[in-house]
Amino acid sequence: MENVVVLIVGAGPARLSIAACLSQLSIPYVILERESCSMSLWRNRAYDRLKLHLAKEFCELPHMSYPVDAPTYIPKALFVKYLDDNVERFNIRPKYHTSVESSTYDNDKKCWSIVAKDMAKCTTIKCTAKFLVVASGENSAENIPTIPGLERFSGEIIHSSSYKSGKSYSGKNVLVVGSGNSGMEIAYDLATHGANTSIVIRSQIHVMTKELIRLGMTLAHRLPLNLVDNILVMAANFIFGDLSRHGITRPKMGPMALKSKTGRSAVIDVGTVGLIKKRHNRRCTNKIFGNIVEFKCGKKISFDMIVFATGYKSTTNIWLKVILLIMLNDNGLPIKEYPNHWKVKMASTVLG
Repeated sequence: MENVVVLIVGAGPARLSIAACLSQLSIPYVILERESCSMSLWRNRAYDRLKLHLAKEFCELPHMSYPVDAPTYIPKALFVKYLDDNVERFNIRPKYHTSVESSTYDNDKKCWSIVAKDMAKCTTIKCTAKFLVVASGENSAENIPTIPGLERFSGEIIHSSSYKSGKSYSGKNVLVVGSGNSGMEIAYDLATHGANTSIVIRSQIHVMTKELIRLGMTLAHRLPLNLVDNILVMAANFIFGDLSRHGITRPKMGPMALKSKTGRSAVIDVGTVGLIKKRHNRRCTNKIFGNIVEFKCGKKISFDMIVFATGYKSTTNIWLKVILLIMLNDNGLPIKEYPNHWKVKMASTVLG
């Protein structure tokens, strides 16, 4: 590993697709992965009922299609198998338990100097690379917001990455913080397993169905985004009605434009909206006292558990030692433009 042509950091779906493409072109590469397996997010941090929210035609890896009998929306287990099959087909062999500690571009030698740690042997690895592919993803470190009194909450606190199923929470009072796709789906899963579930919705969100998003992505190849967004919003309003009375409001920017410009995805409804309409269990937290959560409306409710579906933060800005203000934003994610001579590629959004 002293001199590497292409160094790929991370072993998730995006990095596997890059490795497959490099293999097709006979370009040598090395993948470093700090976890003990590839696709650790899908294997270890995804809840049981998870399916791809996008139709399968938008989620195929290069040079490898899904089986002809695969469902339109791929479930977790089948997606992991598909990724494993991709690893075997292209003979992808990441170096696991290897964490990149720093990476600096050498302007004189026109290459990257990388320092990594073999976590199993506790040894340091040094190498140079002509090209660096940052494929460590957006979902690296759990993000739990600061809420007054949270440290004294007497119940169970977990991040969505640790949530698997609502089977063991029947009859318990559970608060889900976060109204993205994970939060809405976890809230639905808890409710269907008999938990008394409340959900915190603080941001404006677009609520869509899977079919609407599939339609939008198909139309986006042929029509302007603003026209596609108008179609999607009108259809969503017809399907869901006015959700503002239930505390759910839409952003001014349409769902496709919002995703394109900010990276924020629409929420794919799996039945949660119907439960919110029926039970009015949408909340907005203010403070926590022991196991009592006080909401901004003044109501106080006792909870046995809080699930934080509040997303992740990238850790790229910790080890990628470049001019961060130019290359990465505050969350460690790539900005749109950076100097070409650095020969670094960001791969965190290959699968959308």
